[in-house]
Amino acid sequence: MSLLLYNLFLLFYKLGIRLAANWNQKAKKWVNGRKNFPSFSFQEKTIWMHCSSLGEFEQGRPVLEALRKQYPSTPIILSFFSPSGYEIRKNYAGADQVIYLPMDSSRHAKKLITAINPALVIWVKYEYWYYYLTELKKREIPVLLVSGIFRPSQPFFKWYGAIWVYMLESFRHIFVQNEYSKKMVGQVGIQNNVSVSGDTRFDRVIDIAQKGEAVPFIREFIGQQPTLVAGSTWEDDEVELIHYVRLHPETKFIIAPHEIDAQNLADVKKEFSNAVFYSELSNRQDIPAQANVLIIDNIGMLSRLYQYADITYVGGGFGSDGIHNVLEAAVYGKPVIFGPVYEKFAEARELVETGGAFSINNALELEKKLDELFGEKDKLIAAGKAAGEYVQNKRGATRQIMDYVTENRLLTN
Repeated sequence: MSLLLYNLFLLFYKLGIRLAANWNQKAKKWVNGRKNFPSFSFQEKTIWMHCSSLGEFEQGRPVLEALRKQYPSTPIILSFFSPSGYEIRKNYAGADQVIYLPMDSSRHAKKLITAINPALVIWVKYEYWYYYLTELKKREIPVLLVSGIFRPSQPFFKWYGAIWVYMLESFRHIFVQNEYSKKMVGQVGIQNNVSVSGDTRFDRVIDIAQKGEAVPFIREFIGQQPTLVAGSTWEDDEVELIHYVRLHPETKFIIAPHEIDAQNLADVKKEFSNAVFYSELSNRQDIPAQANVLIIDNIGMLSRLYQYADITYVGGGFGSDGIHNVLEAAVYGKPVIFGPVYEKFAEARELVETGGAFSINNALELEKKLDELFGEKDKLIAAGKAAGEYVQNKRGATRQIMDYVTENRLLTN
């Protein structure tokens, strides 16, 4: 019964996304990216990492780069399910091939696994595909799940969860982020091959911060003025910021919207007077002297932008999906502010508990917190220190995963 429901899900997903491709650009890229089956074939054994999207790639990247460093002659294949991952990282130099994962089916699984010829497969955080995992298990190819996270709402723990538990049993080892996740999978009989390693995102953001790569023109834009960097913002986040921005022309605001299509960028610029786009900074003589809002109209630099902040704001906390990556901001030792929807994110809850982050429910609360932090330097420094120390104390997941690969000789002939 579970497999029947799963196959129906695949059918309706395929039909739905093909229909949506008629008007939705992301769906269109999903469909077009899968028109041609990957045409490569590896004779030598490879490493295959699969990520759902861009966020999961950043999460798995420390492991991928550690594998590249330790096994430099082994080809690496990187696959994505979502266009938001593939389109941005299709030219990633750390992999020998970057592809869309073909839609799950028995035929696709056999064909792709034969072409990739993996010695080791790593899947990041979540996204479970029955036919791929079943074929990998049948061929006795070791599959690791890294940075796994489990909650009662997931299908493993539902009445129809048998097929999902079977997928979990396909993994040689499961590295989870916390003890609660280990307890959850233990309830469905997955116990002996589960380790609490923590979250590889901590290693990733620490690596980015340590490199300290500058973003051109930002230092010139902010000068010596107090600065708020707001990342991955949605309209609800921007609405909360508007009044404070208008009241404080002496403060610099850098806003990186989550969606950067032309219409949304135009809408954001309308919301904030005295705003300029980042793309305009290359011709700085055209920038109005009174401009105090910088709108980032590209993708890829947000994790480096937070280093310029005195205070950071992370968007998403007013939507049903919750906040975006708070660790990218906290790693620089900067206080983090976000909206009320954050409970399902352990790192956000723990940052609040340590005093490194603050949740606000509306514009009044946001203004009060910003006035407090900007106005009382001791509180600003203490909150930033708490945020930075929290991230540093959580490093090490990548090393634990690499030790497992080495000790179990998964890539040794």
